Amino acid sequence: MTNRRNNPESILADLRDADSPSLHPVYVLTGNETLLINEALDILRQAASRAGYEDVQRLTLDARSDWSALAAATQSISLFGGDQLVIVHLASGRPGRTGGEALQQLAEQARNQQLEGTCVIVVLPALDRATQQTKWAKTLLGAASVLTFQTMATHALPNWIRGRLQQQGQSADAHALAWMAEQVEGNLLAAHQEIQKLGLLFPAGELTLERVQESVLDVARYNVFALRDAMLSGQAQRCLRMLEGLKAEGQAAPLVLWAIGDEIRLLARLSAAQQHGRLGAEIRQHRIFGQRERLMEQALQRVASRQWPAIVRHAHDIDKLVKGLQPKGRLTDPWSEMARLVLRITGFPHAGQTSGPA
Repeated sequence: MTNRRNNPESILADLRDADSPSLHPVYVLTGNETLLINEALDILRQAASRAGYEDVQRLTLDARSDWSALAAATQSISLFGGDQLVIVHLASGRPGRTGGEALQQLAEQARNQQLEGTCVIVVLPALDRATQQTKWAKTLLGAASVLTFQTMATHALPNWIRGRLQQQGQSADAHALAWMAEQVEGNLLAAHQEIQKLGLLFPAGELTLERVQESVLDVARYNVFALRDAMLSGQAQRCLRMLEGLKAEGQAAPLVLWAIGDEIRLLARLSAAQQHGRLGAEIRQHRIFGQRERLMEQALQRVASRQWPAIVRHAHDIDKLVKGLQPKGRLTDPWSEMARLVLRITGFPHAGQTSGPA
């Protein structure tokens, strides 16, 4: 049997498009990307249903399980008189001695065409090198149609998001895609949820960066990005009004702190780069352009470079407050401390003074 592990997209496309798909006796779904594995499993289940696999059995097994259940499932006749689909989840990736022997037997059955009327899908996590060299893994992977879903490279995520948006009739420019990819930090499940939200909130067509930002952080009238811009441009009173509005609307403090803190950490990096004559290169590396670049330059001119380490520590202290801890020298209310933090960036005099740490 030909092992087609190198192109899962091609395998899934063939199965998705076929009215009467022809299934291999054994599939292995493995890798780090849970979303892609779950989607592949859905496509395989749907294809099996169209192909007449009417009986579905699900087994969740590990090294301590009774693996005779797998042999019983593959040797039994479907209760509905049709073909049967057996889905085996091995979350640990370690079947133990008995499980390894059962999987080797399954592979031999597939090779000898002894699984007529049965299709088995084995779902595994990503296997380390040592596990891949075990007898059970080499035997199973050699006999099955293997679909491997490796962790997606950071540079590939914007293009993946573009493709998912196209599936729901939407598009976005490179800046919006890069921003969204940065927010989800390589988490495909989070990206998938945000893409679905965009499909629900907006009609088909082009999505602006502003719409993407509004959707992803969902901050109603007082938008945290407006707060960010007010902070960068030095509008102290406007920042305070926005924080009050966010708090009154029930916005989660961790979300607001994330937006503020993320910007502060970036400003600290830019300030350090500026001291070494590398500000332009650092701005380009972080894909900062247009109005945001101008606002950041204003903040860097307003706040001395020596102040940034203390400002970053202030943000970390607020994170502790949000988590229920009490850093020395800080107020007990994280919203009040966020106000003090934001005022430091606006250049408001004495905003960061405390009786303890800076």
